[in-house]
Amino acid sequence: MGRSPRRDLLAGLTVAVVALPLALGFGISSGAGAEAGLATAVVAGALAAVFGGSNLQVSGPTGAMTVVLVPIVHRYGVDGVLTVGLLAGAVLVALALARAGRWMAYVPVPVVEGFTVGIAGVIALQQVPGALGVPEPDGDNPAVVAARAAGAFLGTPHWAALGLALGVAAVMLVGSRLRPAVPFSLLAVVVATLLARFADLPVESIGHLPAGLPTPSLGFFEAADVPALLPPALAVAALAALESLMSATAADAMGAGERHDSDRELFGQGLANLAAPLFGGVAATGAIARTAVNVRSGAASRLASLVHAAVLAVIVFAAAPLVSGIPLAALAGVLIATAVRMVETGSLRALARSGRGATAVLVLTAVATLAFDLVTAVVVGLLLSGALALAEVARAARVEQVPLHEEPPTAGHREEERALPAEHVAAYRIDGPLLFAAAHRFLPQLTGADRVRVAILRMSRVSAIDASGAVVLGDAIAALERRGTLVLLSGLRAEHHRPLAALGVLDRLRDQGRVFGTTPEAIACARRHLAGAELPTGAGTGAAG
Repeated sequence: MGRSPRRDLLAGLTVAVVALPLALGFGISSGAGAEAGLATAVVAGALAAVFGGSNLQVSGPTGAMTVVLVPIVHRYGVDGVLTVGLLAGAVLVALALARAGRWMAYVPVPVVEGFTVGIAGVIALQQVPGALGVPEPDGDNPAVVAARAAGAFLGTPHWAALGLALGVAAVMLVGSRLRPAVPFSLLAVVVATLLARFADLPVESIGHLPAGLPTPSLGFFEAADVPALLPPALAVAALAALESLMSATAADAMGAGERHDSDRELFGQGLANLAAPLFGGVAATGAIARTAVNVRSGAASRLASLVHAAVLAVIVFAAAPLVSGIPLAALAGVLIATAVRMVETGSLRALARSGRGATAVLVLTAVATLAFDLVTAVVVGLLLSGALALAEVARAARVEQVPLHEEPPTAGHREEERALPAEHVAAYRIDGPLLFAAAHRFLPQLTGADRVRVAILRMSRVSAIDASGAVVLGDAIAALERRGTLVLLSGLRAEHHRPLAALGVLDRLRDQGRVFGTTPEAIACARRHLAGAELPTGAGTGAAG
């Protein structure tokens, strides 16, 4: 942290200015209150900076986590949310100790983009009551709540609140394009607060904020009710892990020479989530937007994230009365602009051009996020991605009959191959993975060919075999043998012996001398068979070649 302290101090101050309205807004949106958002930004931001695996990551309350926390607040109250945060922190620490960080990289890009779009939609819908200046209606689905709020607004319009929200959002969106380095979010909130105060506009403010963080406490939830909170805690932990590692990866891409430690990042986020609830904070993750501001502001080490947390702590202790006067409509505008900026149109266009499968995964994940919840959306996206991947695997694998002299043989082999009567010997090359998604196509292709006396199955291009593929291959061999065809295997790789041996396919063929390392060896065996010579038992080499 001593490399570039001046740069880190300036970057940390810039990030704190950007993070203040976001922390307030996300705290209010989660249902835990503005003070919970500030406490999360201070405590989790500091601990994740020290113990996390990224030098440039900034942590705190995020929009994605807010989406998950809202239904938990509605069902279990604020105490339930604090307990969920503690449990999620313990899960993250366990994941770090189990070195599970590397597995988070296997989430498909369309799923990530899809739930990002869905989260952006949910965040925007959650701000509708605040932007319209009406009390938040009852309901769990954000679209339903937004529709009810719009109906209440039409009955008694609050144009001042709507004007403040749209004005703040417009300033942020336009300003970020013209001058990305200027903290337009804070400037817009300050102007909106002054207008509401001096013009006496009828808009609701945040309300009283405590002048400091609460004393640590462990009296959150009844122990008997904790098992009911385990499912939402697992969902929070999964989201915290995924979003934090995504943000750390983005920080690596933006910072020259940076490389985060995934397992250490999970450990740092786990400690942050264990500590934040003790001070009234909600669950936290790495924040992509604030991390990007940190990197672009010249941050060189963890000192910048620590400065960000320290500046917010000073605001909590010294400027709570000023912060409490911020209109809710202004914070709604901040989050609406944040939701708009979460959607990367360039990435969406690139995925749309990549194929209909990626587009379907993205759209379905986004719709599921809006209609249900984030965990359901990710599961749906992963299932659809897996199904599409298996379909691609099935299309990639094929079986085709090939000439025996197709490839340049070693000395004299081409002449030997040409001497074999084509009507008596056929060679089939199996390309790609012989897995359950594609294996069912092989049986009719192998057994539907013309009757021949010898069939050589060339296996050197088989990339993988599972149990289903081994069963189908065994069935195809048995079907050919029932028709009087001698089946020979060539080029079988060593790593493919196990599934075939487990089902007895390989041992029988090897005992009968019908497994060979190369195709020329199989051809020589076929010539002996056609000439009337018996197969020597155990003649096959069985080695990959």
